[in-house]
Amino acid sequence: MTLQEFLDRIAKVEDRATSLIAAADSSAALEAARTSLVGRKSGELSALIKELPSLSADERPEAGAAVNLLKMAIDDALNARASDLASLDRIASSVDLTMPARRMWKGGKHPVTLVIEEIEDIFRELGFTIALGPEAETEWYNFGALNFPSDHPAMDMHDTLYLEDGVLLRTHTSPVQIRTLQNYKPPIRILAPGNVYRRDFFDASHAPVFSQIEGLAVDEGVSFVDLKATLTRFANRFFGATRTRFRPSYFPFTEPSAEMDVECGLCKGSGCPACKNTGWSEIVGSGMVHPSVLQASGVDSERYTGWAFGMGPGRMAMQRYGIPDIRILYDSDMRFLEQLAG
Repeated sequence: MTLQEFLDRIAKVEDRATSLIAAADSSAALEAARTSLVGRKSGELSALIKELPSLSADERPEAGAAVNLLKMAIDDALNARASDLASLDRIASSVDLTMPARRMWKGGKHPVTLVIEEIEDIFRELGFTIALGPEAETEWYNFGALNFPSDHPAMDMHDTLYLEDGVLLRTHTSPVQIRTLQNYKPPIRILAPGNVYRRDFFDASHAPVFSQIEGLAVDEGVSFVDLKATLTRFANRFFGATRTRFRPSYFPFTEPSAEMDVECGLCKGSGCPACKNTGWSEIVGSGMVHPSVLQASGVDSERYTGWAFGMGPGRMAMQRYGIPDIRILYDSDMRFLEQLAG
């Protein structure tokens, strides 16, 4: 036998060892593979060792080294496979096959996400486009451009979360309106959804971080009549046959301003903690865009007028799904969320 023939036989034993060890699915099968490969009497590797004397004295060192390397590799593979089988045996012995299978939970969208998507669909039908902006804003975009006086309470650190260098976490999505007015010429109709941040107490109707949706329409001849008609149309689409009301209000960035309420869907007007015992749920703050806001954005306030509104999808989700406390939306309680996922 030549050295090359000997090395070829070693390669064949190596291939066979790999397949035998991998196929062993029990301790008995692994022991059979060990006997077949390295057994003293009938092992294939043992048979090769017995043929070493048939090689020349110069060839034996290289052949012997190859045999030793293969033997160590086979031993390591056998030990590793034995460890794997032992782990599988432990797992199998700890599994109770008589236990019922776990109920599979089907994922779904969060109720606030469902409300946001429905609102977006309604306003798309009315000709609005979705616009987004950064959540970390400058003080000018968040307050200055929106006609907030320098001593307004909302600018105090007790109400707004400030970062560094005049940057803050936006308290509303109104900065998206300013950025849109700066980058596009009227006519404009946008819907600006996103998260906002305020240092509010976490109670039944308030959260320090929540989703907000604002809308803006700017064009020639736009009036408050258009605003009221659009919001009434939206309320009828979203809430169905429900009572609504407009009442005067005040915002620095709109004049005149109004709040739109819908009858509380939880108590049907009798009063509950979610509606602060008024029987009404405030869903939209609105008004005609203040001329100072248009001018700060580079829009001719003598030629164009506009109106804007803002709403909280979280409160609307409470109305839609009969949720008495807004904090439930933030608990991530699967028992509650899976009811909507289905």
